[in-house]
Amino acid sequence: MKDRNLAVEHFFDLVDTVLSLVQVSKLTFTLSTVFSSVSFLYAGCRLGKASFLHRLIPPSPSSSPSPSPCLSSTLIAAPILSFQVPSVSAFVSHLNYIMMHVVSTDSGANPTADTNSSNDLCFKDSKQRIKKMFNQIELSVSSYDTAWVAMVPSPTSHRNPCFPACLNWLLDNQLPNGSWGPCRPHPLLIKDTLSSTLACVLALRRWGVGEEHMTKGLRFIESHFCSASDESQLTPIGFDIIFSGMVEYARDLNLNLPLSSTDIDVLFHKRDLQLRRENSKGREAYLAYVSEGIGKHQDWEMVMKYQRKNGSLFNSPSATAATLSHLPNSGCLHYLTALLDKFENAVPTLHPFHVFPRLCMLETVESLGIGQHFREEITSVLDETYRCWLQGEEEIFLDLPTCALAFRILRVNGYDVSSEALAGFAEEHFFNSLGGYLKDLDAVVELFRASQMIIHPNEQLLEKHISWTSHFLKQELSNTSKCAYKHKQNIIQKVNDALEFPHYASLERLVYRRNIVNYDVDDIRMLKSSYSSLSIGNKDFLRLAVEDFNACQSIYREELKQLERWVQEKRLDKLKFARQKLAYCYFSAAATLCSPELSDARLTWAKNGVLTTVVDDFFDVGVLLTNLAYNKVMAYEKMKHRHDLDVSIDCCSEEVEIIYSALDNTISEIGEKAIAWQGRNIKTHVSEIWLDLLRSMLQEAQWSKEKAVPTVDEYMRNGYISFALGPIILPALYFVGPRLSEAVVKSGEYSLLFRHVSTCGRLLNDIHSFKRESMEGKLNAVSLHIIHGTNSVTEDHVNQELKHLIEERRRELHRLVLQKNDGIVPRQCKELFWKMSKVLHLFYMKDDGFTSHEMANAVNAVIHEPILVDQL
Repeated sequence: MKDRNLAVEHFFDLVDTVLSLVQVSKLTFTLSTVFSSVSFLYAGCRLGKASFLHRLIPPSPSSSPSPSPCLSSTLIAAPILSFQVPSVSAFVSHLNYIMMHVVSTDSGANPTADTNSSNDLCFKDSKQRIKKMFNQIELSVSSYDTAWVAMVPSPTSHRNPCFPACLNWLLDNQLPNGSWGPCRPHPLLIKDTLSSTLACVLALRRWGVGEEHMTKGLRFIESHFCSASDESQLTPIGFDIIFSGMVEYARDLNLNLPLSSTDIDVLFHKRDLQLRRENSKGREAYLAYVSEGIGKHQDWEMVMKYQRKNGSLFNSPSATAATLSHLPNSGCLHYLTALLDKFENAVPTLHPFHVFPRLCMLETVESLGIGQHFREEITSVLDETYRCWLQGEEEIFLDLPTCALAFRILRVNGYDVSSEALAGFAEEHFFNSLGGYLKDLDAVVELFRASQMIIHPNEQLLEKHISWTSHFLKQELSNTSKCAYKHKQNIIQKVNDALEFPHYASLERLVYRRNIVNYDVDDIRMLKSSYSSLSIGNKDFLRLAVEDFNACQSIYREELKQLERWVQEKRLDKLKFARQKLAYCYFSAAATLCSPELSDARLTWAKNGVLTTVVDDFFDVGVLLTNLAYNKVMAYEKMKHRHDLDVSIDCCSEEVEIIYSALDNTISEIGEKAIAWQGRNIKTHVSEIWLDLLRSMLQEAQWSKEKAVPTVDEYMRNGYISFALGPIILPALYFVGPRLSEAVVKSGEYSLLFRHVSTCGRLLNDIHSFKRESMEGKLNAVSLHIIHGTNSVTEDHVNQELKHLIEERRRELHRLVLQKNDGIVPRQCKELFWKMSKVLHLFYMKDDGFTSHEMANAVNAVIHEPILVDQL
């Protein structure tokens, strides 16, 4: 204990030293230098501060500039204060991460200092801008919608505009080429620009102002009209109806459009085709939504069925303005008046637009792997969204994407939300809605993802949603969607990812990388006019995500090198019978335990993963035919009961001695390391976990040797333990943050979490390895079901039955993880079981684990290949 106290004293001394050193602007640090120096001190070499300085810093001129503070002491202290003096690896990982983001040096001493300082400043600025965006959602102005609001006559005099400020905005915001349109011009938004420009010209003509503006606008329409029939252009919703309706309105205003009669006939023909489409409630909603294009031919009483509590039609300023122009209504007037009170003289294409973009921001920072920087903002969004959910606000429940996204995010974060809220989006209801009529791919993929959040046994509604949405998405991708969405590759990618990687088989770091690579900083969305928001598409998100991803990845590479040295030191590479799967074992840890400070958890997970693979191979190669395996288990029994153990006598062979020594040393190391996190040595518990595994493997080997055929229940009682997740998951739980008492690790909840994930793993393995193991004469869950079943039981029948059981256990596991109020196991620990379940489902999606070329690519993506910004 005295030595340990001295080591801890030196550890804190090191913190002070590093804090002092980084104040000196001429010093340049590399992560490896800091890593080796910290490890050297912490290992007990008792290196004094002066000697440490001498080794770390090369001689330099005596004349030095004044110190320049670079690193916050609170950042260095964070892992100490938060985790009760964690082990050196956790501290160093956190320190490496901090130095990558924070440390900058004087340009006189380091040629890259200006770049480092600039990157650091950009990193901080990006975070601050994103934090502000959470509180203030900004949506681009729509000249199209502003024009329709400008056309509304005053209730007291139809000769005057009701909202003259909008008219003035049109006069002040015509673009140099004569158009009105998107704030960010795009070559594929010409249809949108044509629609906006014609609407603005009509508004000016309606009130007899801006003659020169109209002339320039008409000139633009004439020179770009060919794009109106260009199928390669992005098309606003209802364009064929609305544009032709505006052409008709221009005639009523005696406005000569520079279009040939042939061009106009083509427009009206397209409109007629749209209007003659199948008659349904979805079509009715669509026609109400594009009311401004139907004009005097519209059934305005029908339209009013879609009025919302805030007075709007579909939260659309243009549809609401068109309705108010033809049918005086206090609700419509109140909505538009409130809109102008908020935005002054120009309006967006959608309002209110508050819940969805904030949820999108939350989803973005989480899916890009930068959520840890915005915990306070995320909590605020969750609480505010839940308040809106409980109050039944229309902004959520009348909009499928918003409702589905809110349901999924709230449920994942442990909020009590009922799936009945999604009942209104059943297949028959969806296709009778505006979104269904438009075949809104974005909305359907959100519902598909939300419907996977099944955690209760009576949620058949979500089962049905999964069925019809998956069918719809696959059909759209294979048929017309490739043309309809060819300019929205991000939507297609989103659908493909949702179908290919269900939530229960998605590993965090792979998700982060995939989302970073596919992130669209210029995400432009289309309704009746295009719109964009910094909350949805933003370079700050991408910049921060790339920086963070690469910083964490460098830590993973260092840890993998450390593990490679450990394998050699423990002589595990000398075991010819054992598969060398270190990279995969570490990948499963790094892909799920992502945070820099979780180094101890990752290393514990990976080391035990390697050892379980070795032990499994030891039993698989037929060593049991001697007494080696039995002796191995007995050796561990002696260790547990503190008997003297003579390795040379009890281990019987070099292979057993290597395995025993590696296990013994690793268990002792884990026990010691856990003291910093748990305040107690957990060696006894880890030993018990390993003994349980060894006994279960021995039982299976004895069944095989004796050619015994256990019942299915006997096999599964033993098999969920022999699947070997115990040594991987359970010790790692001690290193994720919360202190775990004896009561927690002996609780029924703890055991149930482990049983569920292990049962899923055992059955997944047995389904995928059935043919191979049958050829080897081995029994598993599939073969035992066939043996003990009736003559009519087939492999396919058993597989379906077992897959259903896997699904039940997986959903129950997810429920246990997500429940917020019940249970004794901390949420952070419960999530580790769920993350392991994800690893298993990914590993067994196609092959019998560890064999897929795609998995090798995944390892490289998470650990070895940094993301290059200039390639995005």
